[in-house]
Amino acid sequence: MADVTVKHVDELESYEGKGTFLFARKGLGVTSFGMNVERFPAGYTDYPDHDHEQDGQEEVYFVYAGSATLQAGDEQFELTPGTFARVGPGQKRKIVPGDDGVELLALGGRPGAFEARV
Repeated sequence: MADVTVKHVDELESYEGKGTFLFARKGLGVTSFGMNVERFPAGYTDYPDHDHEQDGQEEVYFVYAGSATLQAGDEQFELTPGTFARVGPGQKRKIVPGDDGVELLALGGRPGAFEARV
């Protein structure tokens, strides 16, 4: 049997049943990095302004539907479908959904855990 797990996004368990944070890592059984699907409607204001200084994780966001503004310190970055954004562990960040909301994939891991072969 192949060591493969395949799931549709709608099959992922949601955090506290809210449907805004979906456990992609847990649902697929990934053990080498963190991964969540995040879905926020327009006007969603509960996304925390946070960093990952304590756990040392950098994050990468990939927007696949809608749009958002990534607030990082005094700067703002527009995220549209197909856009990647990397945020360092100590950088405070907040996602603010656009007029149509946003759906994104968030990946997290500790710098140095991956050794590039190319």
